[in-house]
Amino acid sequence: MSRPGLESIINSSRSGERVPRSLSRRSFMALSGTSAAALAFNLPDVASAGTRAGRFQDYPFSLGVASGDPLPDSVVLWTRLAPEPLSSSGGMGDARVPVQWQVAEDENFAQVVRSGIAMAHREVVHSVHVDVKGLSPGREYFYRFKAGREISPVGRTKTAPEPGSTTTTLRFAAAACQAWYDGYYTAYRHLADEDLDFVLHLGDYLYEYSVWTRGGRPDVELPDKYDRVTMTLSDYRDRYALYKLDPDLQAAHAAAPWIVSWDDHEVVNNYMGDTDHRGTPPEEFLVRRANAYRAYWEHQPLRVPAPDGPDMRLYRRFTFGDLIEFNVLDFHQYGDAFACGGGVHVDCEERLDPSRTILGDAQETWLLDGLSRSSARWNVLAQQRMMSQLMRETDAGLAIPMTYWDGYQPARDRIFNAFQDFGVSNPISLSGDLHRSVAGELKEDFDDPDSATIGSEYEISSISSGEDGSDIDRFGENIMRSNAHLKFYNSQRGYVRFTATSDEWRADYRIVPYVREEDAPVSTRASLLTEDGRPGVEIIDENEPQGTLYGLEEDPAD
Repeated sequence: MSRPGLESIINSSRSGERVPRSLSRRSFMALSGTSAAALAFNLPDVASAGTRAGRFQDYPFSLGVASGDPLPDSVVLWTRLAPEPLSSSGGMGDARVPVQWQVAEDENFAQVVRSGIAMAHREVVHSVHVDVKGLSPGREYFYRFKAGREISPVGRTKTAPEPGSTTTTLRFAAAACQAWYDGYYTAYRHLADEDLDFVLHLGDYLYEYSVWTRGGRPDVELPDKYDRVTMTLSDYRDRYALYKLDPDLQAAHAAAPWIVSWDDHEVVNNYMGDTDHRGTPPEEFLVRRANAYRAYWEHQPLRVPAPDGPDMRLYRRFTFGDLIEFNVLDFHQYGDAFACGGGVHVDCEERLDPSRTILGDAQETWLLDGLSRSSARWNVLAQQRMMSQLMRETDAGLAIPMTYWDGYQPARDRIFNAFQDFGVSNPISLSGDLHRSVAGELKEDFDDPDSATIGSEYEISSISSGEDGSDIDRFGENIMRSNAHLKFYNSQRGYVRFTATSDEWRADYRIVPYVREEDAPVSTRASLLTEDGRPGVEIIDENEPQGTLYGLEEDPAD
């Protein structure tokens, strides 16, 4: 039987029982069917087979709401009906359920601008994706769902400005890597209060390992099915349900639209293409990849079509006025296997093979074409792995990691050449995976410190992966000593808040001192700046370390 800790997780998302603690900036509420706001829905109860004349066994919106993929005239709204969220079916059985939705200009829904009905089907575990069109560019909206007699929490979203329109300021956050078993999502609670235009998630939304890896969360006991590696479609669906029960993650989704991409752990650690790191035959591995892709699509606010078996095109582009263009990349579906078997190597000729690609030919062509056409002030590669060279000292000499762009040097050179040949304005790399905050310069030739700086990189730390972390660790000391182009390092948990204007790109590295316990405060460890027309990063404000000052980590966790 579950202990009270698990019950409190589920109860926190039930209607009317608790206002999400992360949403003090907005009075979002989990609205019950008897609340005043429910009366203002102005749509009749819709009964369906399996809902007992509009009633569910328990609150069906237990996994919260989300929006994403903002365009100037549309956003995607998401929810999933799951009155029994830890049941693989969500407690819905075979019911085909109509779900009503509303979008309003105000959080009280006095000015509803769009509404409709979507069907929640068993085949997609009763998830709902609504692409709401006909919205005005660059403005805030509020949305909610209704199923039977139950009303969802209210979410806030925002459309993008028109491409090419004058856009003075954009404010967004980037996050990555949220191993449930490594700690609490307190950073998301603070992110939800940031008043953002959107959130960018760079991958490792979940992890395939047992949730008891590194001890899990000590106040929660779960069914035995969580004590295994994810393989089947039900395994992946169960894992998303557990993660999405977290009230802080729900709050962050409800506070702003998200643009998401995946890394490797959404399937399995360090897979590339049709092979995993254990050499599983492709015909077997692709079944697992298809299961993982399907569950990912079911649980994210994505506009892209549902996966076709083990294939789903996730790379895509978002333009925000004349200010920023984001190229959202996908490594693992298309990239060649890691050179020299992966790991770090002092000598690896394979990494210098110009035929090798980390993006695949089609995605690389798409990226280069987009860079050649962009008229945005800031051009961003939103990606999973660091683009900068990441040498480190080993007993055998200076070694280079094969699982990053370093393992595909000619492919990186092709992108860097495009930056220069096309005159790309202010190239920025935003990357995840490393569980560290790192910032530095993209160099024309990393082996020559005096070569031209052609871009800037901001590496995002993790929300929880890696546990509490430390301000500095041995891995950090090593790479900062070995790579002159790196300018900032921190090994704690958190996210980055970005503010972009026509003159500057500002990054505030927001950290929490611990995640193994709840209710950590947030602070800004450092603020960094890239000026328009001047690639590279400058530390403009640095605060005293919070939490552990020195850790013993040698290498990033997988």
